[in-house]
Amino acid sequence: MYIPSHFKIIEETVAYDIMKQHSFATLFSQHNGMPFATHLPLVLNKENTYLYGHFARSNPQWKDIKNQTVLAIFHGPHCYISPSWYETNKAVPTWNYVTVHVYGEVELLEDENELMGSLHDMVMKYETADSPYRLEDVDAEFLAGLNKGVQGFKIKISKIEGKAKLSQNHSIQRQELVINQLEQIAKTDEQQISALMKANLKK
Repeated sequence: MYIPSHFKIIEETVAYDIMKQHSFATLFSQHNGMPFATHLPLVLNKENTYLYGHFARSNPQWKDIKNQTVLAIFHGPHCYISPSWYETNKAVPTWNYVTVHVYGEVELLEDENELMGSLHDMVMKYETADSPYRLEDVDAEFLAGLNKGVQGFKIKISKIEGKAKLSQNHSIQRQELVINQLEQIAKTDEQQISALMKANLKK
């Protein structure tokens, strides 16, 4: 990924947080000699060494992905930045965004306990704390049938790249003007980008 120095995420903890908060990722690999992508949730383990996920067995991507070095992209918040907010005619439109790219080698999960553990962790991540749903409460025979339809995998992380393009290449005055405009837009991405820009200015 092209990352100008002023946009580079240096702290790994920041990258981990983005991966956890925006865990519905895009996973790229080579399949039959061509790029292939699947959109799916990926869960980071506690040691920050592996990403866990699973394919539908009918998805051909998993069939030749073993031992490949793959790329998983985690898309954080993003939004359009209008040059009209700078109060000058010497500017052009741009896009602010946050993203993390993760590289690693894929291992297919052959152990049933490891697969069930990864599925349990995924359910617990997305269910609310007061949710009555528990994977272990699902009928065992029904769950066994569903498990035959998925192929679990894990990615051993070898490299992480993070980019936060938050108008750092503009003056503080311009950044403050952008923040002010974004705060007036009642959309999630715009609100998240404005909050990240504010936090960045305080560093």
